[in-house]
Amino acid sequence: MSVQRSADARAKLAAPTLAMLPKIADSLSFLYLDLVRIVQDDTGVCAQIETRNGTDTVYLPTAALSCVLLGPGTSITARALSTLARHGTTVVCTGSGGVRAYAGVLPDSLTTTWLEHQARSWADPATRLGVAVRMYRQRFATPVPAGTTLAQLRGMEGQRMKALYRHFAQQHGIGRFRRNYQPDQWDQQDPVNLALSSANTCLYGVVHAALLAMGCSPALGFVHAGTQHSFVYDIADLYKAETTIPLAFALHNSSNPEQEARRKLRDGFRLVKLLPRIVTDIQALLAPDTGAEDPDPAPDRQGVDMVHLWDPQLGVLPAGVNYAGDT
Repeated sequence: MSVQRSADARAKLAAPTLAMLPKIADSLSFLYLDLVRIVQDDTGVCAQIETRNGTDTVYLPTAALSCVLLGPGTSITARALSTLARHGTTVVCTGSGGVRAYAGVLPDSLTTTWLEHQARSWADPATRLGVAVRMYRQRFATPVPAGTTLAQLRGMEGQRMKALYRHFAQQHGIGRFRRNYQPDQWDQQDPVNLALSSANTCLYGVVHAALLAMGCSPALGFVHAGTQHSFVYDIADLYKAETTIPLAFALHNSSNPEQEARRKLRDGFRLVKLLPRIVTDIQALLAPDTGAEDPDPAPDRQGVDMVHLWDPQLGVLPAGVNYAGDT
């Protein structure tokens, strides 16, 4: 009987379900807040906003949120933070407008589905190269010859980026342009490089927030390596050609390119609906054969406890089961 019960439980919980994934592509996936105080009262979690006429209170649909981005001037109580954690909502501290992610609080109930896909793809050299190839194809909409090595892929990417810089430089009448990132000589850079560095930093923050909400590791990159943000840089590269690069060149005559780049980039992110695209693209890169949905959907979700056990032959096993009869 014990063996049968464990087998039944194994069949029900072996595969992650759709309900376990953060609903990042939904309309209420990310909520950005700044200049508010977030508290928990007898009704729920609410944001208190100081106005000229007093304090306005707005209640937050915590159960429908995947990620809350806390911008400057925001404070949150421990009770409110605990409620968000119980509902499986990721809390990320960000810069103004949701850019520049500084820290993330992940709920214990956040599924490791996509982290496991990422780790498996990263650990094997063949699958790691496959992800890098898919990234290249997505960025440049061109096939990659069979047998292309990662070094050759980097060379191809470098040539295309030089051609892209040259195209925008000619379009704006700048002449010769050279990408130059020198943090120790920041004020001595030209407006395009300043705007591009500032805009790229903002893009990295948004990608970082999305990765935290999915439960992925920002450190396990497929092209970049050696930093805690390697995967952030990988994913951000997918969108630079349509977001940060054209914006930076458009600001070549700006007197304050950094500030203008940050402000205009926020509007651009909303226009292209960047956050849902990031999630869909990551799912397609890590699990290309299953589509952008849960790779192993099951009809039901059995409870909210997502702590499982691992078996090299049987895969994922449910926790909280006595397996003494199996030995």
